[in-house]
Amino acid sequence: MAVPKERERYSYADCLTWDEKDRIEIIDGEAYMMSPPNLTHQRISRRLTSQIDAFLQGKECELFYAPFGVRLFEKDGDRPEDVDTLVEPDLSVICDKNKLDDAGCKGAPDFIIEIMSPSNRRHDKVTKLNLYQRAGVREYWIVSPEMQTIEVFLLEDGFLKPKEFYGRDDQAKVTVLEGCQVDLSKVFEEG
Repeated sequence: MAVPKERERYSYADCLTWDEKDRIEIIDGEAYMMSPPNLTHQRISRRLTSQIDAFLQGKECELFYAPFGVRLFEKDGDRPEDVDTLVEPDLSVICDKNKLDDAGCKGAPDFIIEIMSPSNRRHDKVTKLNLYQRAGVREYWIVSPEMQTIEVFLLEDGFLKPKEFYGRDDQAKVTVLEGCQVDLSKVFEEG
């Protein structure tokens, strides 16, 4: 949901003045409030993080989890006032260390995972899919806690195209991390 229209457009400079406990993303200058994740969301996030992080030990790529600011379109020389998009993906994998700075990530991560909640379904499946496609994210997973599934989209010819659909008993292959597989029975297990 969008924040109240105090202003027409927001920038990263505005984000730097907001309370850290408020989770707000800005997309093309429009601000979106984010509701706190529920227990199931947190468990799924932790379990995905655990498996992917274990795989990445000793490798170049690095995993980050929300809250972690990603300024998808920021370029060298941009001031905070120039940046109109800042998102906080549930999980981000960045393989180019030059994209990392004290504020988070400048540019597109290689791999992003978003965990849907009833309030953000359309946001993750439409708004963020199009945004990540435009930014050049190479692999995007949309996790459905309710259905216990993962939809995998891969960037091909400038478009994030649906490639795989995994269920709770599958081994999900992370294409951009050669050799990485995620055991979904452990991600979606009860309790």
